[in-house]
Amino acid sequence: MDSVEVVVVGAGQAGLSSAYHLRRTGFGPGVDFVVLDHAPAPGGAWQFRWPTLTYGRVHGMHALPGMELTGADPDRPSAEVIAEYFAAYEDAFFLPVRRPVDVREVRDAGWGGRLLVRTSQGDWAARAVINATGTWDRPFWPRVPGQELFRGRQLHTARYPGPHAEAFVGRRVVVVGGGTSAVQHLMEISGVARETLWVTRRPPRFRAGMFGQEEGRAAVALVEERVRRGLPPQSVVSVTGLPMTDEVRRARERGVLERLPMFSRVTEDGVEWADGNRAKADTIVWATGFRPAIDHLAPLRLREPGGGIRLEGTRAVRDPRVHLVGYGPSASTIGANRAGRAAVRDLKALLASGEPGEAGEATAAATATVPRDSAAV
Repeated sequence: MDSVEVVVVGAGQAGLSSAYHLRRTGFGPGVDFVVLDHAPAPGGAWQFRWPTLTYGRVHGMHALPGMELTGADPDRPSAEVIAEYFAAYEDAFFLPVRRPVDVREVRDAGWGGRLLVRTSQGDWAARAVINATGTWDRPFWPRVPGQELFRGRQLHTARYPGPHAEAFVGRRVVVVGGGTSAVQHLMEISGVARETLWVTRRPPRFRAGMFGQEEGRAAVALVEERVRRGLPPQSVVSVTGLPMTDEVRRARERGVLERLPMFSRVTEDGVEWADGNRAKADTIVWATGFRPAIDHLAPLRLREPGGGIRLEGTRAVRDPRVHLVGYGPSASTIGANRAGRAAVRDLKALLASGEPGEAGEATAAATATVPRDSAAV
């Protein structure tokens, strides 16, 4: 069993930001801390984005601390650009990312105040864990009666192949979901499909004009309040609304973004609403978002009765040895950067005290940032 002060789980924006601040604060890479990442290569969730999401279409991608992303070709896939940037970042700061490593569970070790991190590549003992696993590995599939009877294709955003796939060209496609990804899918697929329908549970709310700091603080405060109450975090778009870009405006004028209410069941060849209306479909795209990938923390019993993990700053209230970065109000690129710094500051105080729970609280202001990632669902 290997032993370190801190294990960072995940090497996306949140994990690399946390690793950077650990190193800058004096923790030795590979000696005092290690980063475990289950992905096959650098890039976090970005490496799995669909090929038509070019870097120029990504709004609000904030640079990692200490190293800007410059000179990127806006026409290249964001998956390639950001994966290369993350790889260069890991090399530049000598960050000890081990991959592919699946973290299967984190539990109390039962000795020395340590946490036991069980993985596919052996176990680690740590005095603290920074969890930065994001949401990409937990796509949310709503349960709708009749789904198992559908004879067409069902896809989730997590496996969206781009608009020119056989599942879309010349097909009747239903896109389900009220987030940015649903809108992006519709705008692309409508150019090749025979027909598209947009279905959401609630009427979408489009945001016109600039989204400034005041609006950002208000949006983050709503998400933060849910986390403080131990409720599952809301999606970014549910708080901020959908951005009304020129491309979105043109799509609305073409009728692509005419929304229908949620259907009540799936049939063998389409979908059906409660009033008996039906629509035929060859493919259903579930752009229904993601949930935090935190099942490996279950042995620590961090969840509140409301279903979420209650945080003070980034620290889990039920176990101060565990910090969640990129969860709730810090689930944006700039938010993850600031939350990584706050988590490290809090953990440094905790480890110096020698007693879990005696560390000073991480500043809540670190998570008071504007969530702007265009790929958020």
